[in-house]
Amino acid sequence: MNLRPLGRSSLSVAPLAFGGNVFGWSADEAASFALLDAFTEAGFALVDTADVYSAWVPGNQGGESERIIGRWLAQGGGRRERVVIATKVAKWAPRRGLAPANIQAAVEDSLRRLGTEVVDLYQAHEDDASVPLEDTLGAFARLIEQGKVRAIGASNYSAARLAQALDLSERLDLPRYETLQPQYNLYDRAGFEAELEPLARARGVGVIGYYSLASGFLTGKYRSRADLGKSRARAGAVEKYLDARGLRILAALDEVAAGHGATPAQVALAWLIARPSVTAPIASATSVAQLQELLAAARLSLRADEIAALDAASAGG
Repeated sequence: MNLRPLGRSSLSVAPLAFGGNVFGWSADEAASFALLDAFTEAGFALVDTADVYSAWVPGNQGGESERIIGRWLAQGGGRRERVVIATKVAKWAPRRGLAPANIQAAVEDSLRRLGTEVVDLYQAHEDDASVPLEDTLGAFARLIEQGKVRAIGASNYSAARLAQALDLSERLDLPRYETLQPQYNLYDRAGFEAELEPLARARGVGVIGYYSLASGFLTGKYRSRADLGKSRARAGAVEKYLDARGLRILAALDEVAAGHGATPAQVALAWLIARPSVTAPIASATSVAQLQELLAAARLSLRADEIAALDAASAGG
């Protein structure tokens, strides 16, 4: 499998990342261990998590995903060497924001939960305009100097703020954001493609987008409002996609999938993987069977006319 560099860092990964938001939420510890084993044994490496995962679940406090990953790593067998760990700081209430002291404390907490000495990719989960960018980047620089972080990335940054951060890094000789994590999928396109995509390509920033399957809509499981009853957890997020454009996208996915003996989810991910700006879209699964389906997208090569058909069907978003 061809590996792709994460920006200009020394890290390279297979073209699909696993979303660790499900660990401690819709996947319990045993299921999470099985998913991590299957993911890495298939040659994939990038696991994306955050300190806040999964604080939204009743009874959870946050940090559950990192703890599960840490207990999986503790089983040994070369697991740490097979995985590229990406986690985040800024959104969790006990460690909110990007002040230098908070970043230092948050990474120590994450390292402890993960049971590892270094985070491969440490990301600002969201922008924090209350803290000067040079202070935030300086804090990340110290973590790299301390050997606690290998590379840094940004999530949910605007193009203007990302460009400002990249310029500051260059001018002040500070580590730069090597990756960007935006919302991006076949339905949600404009927010990334208008300004962030050209910036990422011009500056060599790797893109690891989230909601790659539009909260499950692009799997084809939800085609009418009656289908929303299949998942109470996802119904609210999926309903907004049930419009004429969304159904047109599903029809195009169905047509391309039929030609490859594939599934709509595989085609939706393959479309992302084929995008020149994208390094590795993030996708989640709650069973090994579901994961195996998604991983097959990395081996699915779409023709130019199929990509054009998907582009046309999804135009306007």
